[in-house]
Amino acid sequence: MANLKEIRNRITSIGSTMQITSAMKMVSAAKLKKAQDAITAMRPYSSKLTELLQSLSATLDSDAGGAYSNQREVSKALIVLITSNRGLCGGFNSYVIKETLSTIENKYNNCTVDLLTIGKKGHGILSKKYNVIENNNDVYDDLTFDNVAVIAEKLMSLFVDGSYDKIEIVYNRFKNAATQIPTVEQFLPIKPVDGENANANVDYIFEPSKEEIVLELIPKSLKTQLYKSIRDSFAAEHGARMTAMHKATDNATDLRDDLLLTYNKARQAAITNEILEIVGGAEALNN
Repeated sequence: MANLKEIRNRITSIGSTMQITSAMKMVSAAKLKKAQDAITAMRPYSSKLTELLQSLSATLDSDAGGAYSNQREVSKALIVLITSNRGLCGGFNSYVIKETLSTIENKYNNCTVDLLTIGKKGHGILSKKYNVIENNNDVYDDLTFDNVAVIAEKLMSLFVDGSYDKIEIVYNRFKNAATQIPTVEQFLPIKPVDGENANANVDYIFEPSKEEIVLELIPKSLKTQLYKSIRDSFAAEHGARMTAMHKATDNATDLRDDLLLTYNKARQAAITNEILEIVGGAEALNN
């Protein structure tokens, strides 16, 4: 059994760790509230814009739909991987990295695949195995639509000039503080809707023409889609970190309690031994 001084040092160390994890939990909880409000407010707008664009595109010919709707045989694909810059968030990053590897293995086994990473964690791991054409770690420093739009414009340009035949986004979709869902979304080409959904939209009055509206909406919709994905991942990151720090604090509390019990037992045993030594000494003197 460890001596009393070693146990006291461990209890002190665990107490310090508990203070850190508890503080990180509170910080993540505060950031989560803001990030959750932002993504909750944005999702309906993004979904409706995408739905409208897909429905309009389905009623137009391929030329009117623009270069962003061009369906090509996939020989070279680009995956946009969204992770975090920091760790201590449980399996948040490992889940989305596994989803990326699974997507490459199952969908692009016979294709050339490059990556564009957002976040240090994904870049640090997958850059050793795949070609990363660009890494955007600083987007989290000022997460605004305008900064994300610059990345979206690069992606659109890479698709239009034929550098890549397909572009997909892999990220963690925020469900709640304890649940993050690894998600794969097609970014380009624009995914057409099936015939039934396309015919569901009727009685629209277009001014100007459908073609002009679609060509105007496509870039805005794609930028919004990427921004929504990063916002989703950002909220999911804080939820995962808050949950991870909550569990870490609980585990540290349990460990501290176990050590306190061990310390008290060891201290009681030491006191008992001292009493026995005193009694034994007194008996020896009497004899």
